[in-house]
Amino acid sequence: MNDSSNQLDLAIIGAGAAGLAAAIFAAEEKPGLRIALLDGASRIGAKILVSGGGRCNVTHDVVQPDDFNAPHHWVKHVLAAFDERRAIKWFASLGVELKREATGKLFPVTDCARTVLEALLNRCEQLGVDMRCGHRVKAIHCIDDGGGSAVSADNRRDACPTGFDITFGHGRCTAKQLIMATGGRSLPKTGSDGSGWRLVETLGHTVTPTHAALAPLVLESSFMHASLSGVSQDVTLSTFVEGKRVDQRTGSLLWTHFGVSGPVVMDASRHWVMAKDTGRRAAIQCSLLPGKDFGAAEAMLLEQANRQPKQPIGKVLSVALPQRVIEGLFKHGEVNATTPMSQLSRETRRRVAHLLTELELPIVKHRGWNYAEVTAGGVPLKEVRFQDMQSKKTPGLYLIGEMLDCDGRIGGFNFQWAWSTGYLAGRGAALSFGGRSQIAGHGAAHETTETTESGDLRSPTKWGA
Repeated sequence: MNDSSNQLDLAIIGAGAAGLAAAIFAAEEKPGLRIALLDGASRIGAKILVSGGGRCNVTHDVVQPDDFNAPHHWVKHVLAAFDERRAIKWFASLGVELKREATGKLFPVTDCARTVLEALLNRCEQLGVDMRCGHRVKAIHCIDDGGGSAVSADNRRDACPTGFDITFGHGRCTAKQLIMATGGRSLPKTGSDGSGWRLVETLGHTVTPTHAALAPLVLESSFMHASLSGVSQDVTLSTFVEGKRVDQRTGSLLWTHFGVSGPVVMDASRHWVMAKDTGRRAAIQCSLLPGKDFGAAEAMLLEQANRQPKQPIGKVLSVALPQRVIEGLFKHGEVNATTPMSQLSRETRRRVAHLLTELELPIVKHRGWNYAEVTAGGVPLKEVRFQDMQSKKTPGLYLIGEMLDCDGRIGGFNFQWAWSTGYLAGRGAALSFGGRSQIAGHGAAHETTETTESGDLRSPTKWGA
């Protein structure tokens, strides 16, 4: 292997959001490093381009450890190193101005994911990062510090590798440091199929069971959802596993031709999916009156019967629910929407209260990995150092992004995880070559991003501007 282009200082496997960020931060930290991004796809950034409906929800205006399914203290350390404010400034330095929407999500002002991808690719090119498409890695072996021979899995802990021997479809390369950023199993059409986990297992890591998260849910075809397709409403979803409530959240639900979607469904899906995947009994109940339980709903119906005894129940509820939802709900529950409030029997009134607050969604399955936005599960965080994302199993190996057992809720949090872990690993790998940090002092030099009184972002300023 005499070709110097295949003798790298740092190889990054996976050129998604986390991998691109790691490459940029490593190259900025230590100019002159021989850095290459190896990706199996023919084009880089497919998942970035399809995210956020093609707009790319870069981050959220407030990101906290509680927004992630992972140990609080671990996530806290990672976010503290590179939080959403630093992400905003970083994108400003790349020429990407962000805007805040009412939900708190931050998108490029162009409303185009390609703006984000091109900014990342352009910065990599400026820094001299070698981007290699069509380089699907087949195997990785540690190189010992004696004569460059490969280290077996059994002997790895007794050796301190001086690098890695990386085999891809049409050749090999070596690297002194290695960052794994191959993603999870979500959106496999973009090239993210979970194969990276098999590689890190050969390097000493374990991988927890993986499940689809942030996934739409398919309902039984006989349910009312098809007639409501396109209707969006705020609801409260409660997820029960083996009869015990494990999650409750309020947000927007979207009725679709196949079942349900929308932010609140996507966030709740992981709990239902994980339970079903492990053979446990799971159910999701939907309250169409957020903040109200059965007792409160029944009391409301009694009060309205006193106030509006002659009004049909369907009309009374129209102030709180979309008309199509009322029609579908009453057909499902066999309730006559034209019945005057004063003529509702106790049994019917209680049935309506149950329908309004404890509607069980007849879930058949999640919609599949091609629709799941992220993966739950992966390499346990306890096997990685939070200071720099370096493996505790194999020196010189770093793991970032969706490879780790940490998934965030919908709204830009998983991208923030990619930027934060990419920052730590890229900088950490570069610092392993010695020299003074070029990034550590940026915080003092950054200009603050101003906000309006309403909380909207003003045009972010570039670093050093």
